[in-house]
Amino acid sequence: MPKNKRTKKFATMKRMISANDPRIKPKDRLSKPKEKKIDPHELNVHQVTQASSALFFQYNTQLGPPYHILMDTNFINFSVKNKMDIVQSLMDCLYAKCIPYITDCVMAELEKLGPKYRIALKIIKDPRFERLSCSHKGTYADDCIVQRVTQHKCYIVGTCDRDLKRRIRKIPGVPLMFLSQHRYTVERMPDAYGAPK
Repeated sequence: MPKNKRTKKFATMKRMISANDPRIKPKDRLSKPKEKKIDPHELNVHQVTQASSALFFQYNTQLGPPYHILMDTNFINFSVKNKMDIVQSLMDCLYAKCIPYITDCVMAELEKLGPKYRIALKIIKDPRFERLSCSHKGTYADDCIVQRVTQHKCYIVGTCDRDLKRRIRKIPGVPLMFLSQHRYTVERMPDAYGAPK
């Protein structure tokens, strides 16, 4: 006669020993955490992150000509694709002198992209572009830009990356620059008179 196949029971749990089982040794038992006695005379201290001294409510007082534009990799690539002169287009947008800034990780990202993006690399090595050195490990530019902008609120961030835009919108007082309809546009900046409305 063939053997009956036993079907496996679903959703069965392993049996666990209860916490007060006599087989558990006293040293292995979990002791109940002692509750702290609350002193009514003790001061209640709250940690509050310090607001930036550069901000007057939402208005950033550190932004002013000459503008410092911190650029991302894809901002440069899209500018090259649209055949735009970066420095001239920045000035047309903001009606003032602009200093484009490039971090080491943006440079490294462009070098990693290979020979297809060598024109963008050549443009970046222009003496008008300022270089910012990075002290962190790796070449992920987004984290570097977010960290730098959080510390120093004197930059306008140039990017076309959706995720980076979303992250920078959460930081108060930092304007965004991006490409739309073959020209630069600034978001969250009241003094950008040349930006298309």
